[in-house]
Parts: sequence; structure tokens; C-alpha cells
Amino acid sequence: ESAHVDRGAKIGRGTRIWHFSHVMASAEIGERCSLGQNVFVARNVRIGNNVKIQNNVSLYEGVILEDDVFCGPSCVFTNVKTPRSAYPRNRSEDYVPTLVKRGATIGANATIRCGVIIGKWAMVGAGSVVTRDVPDYGLVWGNPARLYGFVCACGGRLTSNAQNADPVQASCTRCAATIEIPLDIWRQAI
Repeated sequence: ESAHVDRGAKIGRGTRIWHFSHVMASAEIGERCSLGQNVFVARNVRIGNNVKIQNNVSLYEGVILEDDVFCGPSCVFTNVKTPRSAYPRNRSEDYVPTLVKRGATIGANATIRCGVIIGKWAMVGAGSVVTRDVPDYGLVWGNPARLYGFVCACGGRLTSNAQNADPVQASCTRCAATIEIPLDIWRQAI
């Protein structure tokens, strides 16, 4: 009852929106999503199916979350690279889009700089500051966030004995799935 959904917002079946949240007109939220307490969804934000957004997250215009994305509590998205109070950036050309691909996880209190792409099934550690793109299955953390390895869709770490093949055949330590990672991307991990 205490959530506010503006007329013109599209909300998919089975989606739950908790207390004190606000969804603006022209926002689109898919099916089976969960938006925690105090979530803000701006105009023209696109959220896929089965997305989980924890408490105190703001999604500003230009943010796109694909299916199965998880946003931890109080993670932050931005949408303007050079904000100024005296020179408001309120035209759509000033907003820089951010894309979070299918299955990615963003940890609690992480900050995502506008204009980045977070790859599918990537994992961003809690408290990280993401200033550049994260590859598919990439595991990043820190300030600024750096690539420390790779994770499977199930969340297990990916390892490989054949690290010179292209692509690298990486195996999950949890579910034993095999995932191909381009050699040049694999070598970027610290």
C-alpha cells in the first residue's frame, strides 16, 4: 500500500514491490521480480524477468537490467558523468546508459559508474566501485574494481589447467560446468 507506481509504468505478473518504493511512468519491470523497501525506478528504466533488487537501490534513467540480475542492498547506479547542481543535466542526451547483462550479481553498497556494461553472470563484490566494463563471468571487487577471476552461472569459481588455449576451457569448482573464456580476457585477471 505504501509503494507508489505512476500511471504508465509497466509491471509484469508476479512482481512484488515493497514499502516506500517509487516506480515512475514509462519504467518497465518484467515478471517475477522483487523490489525491496525504498527502491526508486526512474523513467525509461528497463528491468527484465526474475530480477531481485534489495532495499535502498535507485535505478536512474538509462539503466537496463536483463533477466535474473541481482542487486544487493544499497548498491548505487549513476547516469551522468559530469553532474553539476548549477548546470542541471536533464536532457536525455546527457544520460549515459548502463547495461547489466543476464544473471549478473552486484554486491551490497557497490557503486556502478554510468556507461559501463556488466557482463552476463558476472559478480561484483560488495562495496566495489565499477568504473569500466566487466566481462561475462568476471569476478571483480575493490576500488576501483579489478578482475580477480571468473565465476560460473551457479556462483562457483572457474579454474583451468589449460590456460594457453583460446578460448580457455574453464571448469566450475561447484557444479563442474565447462565455460569458454577468451584467452585475452582470461589473462586480464590479477
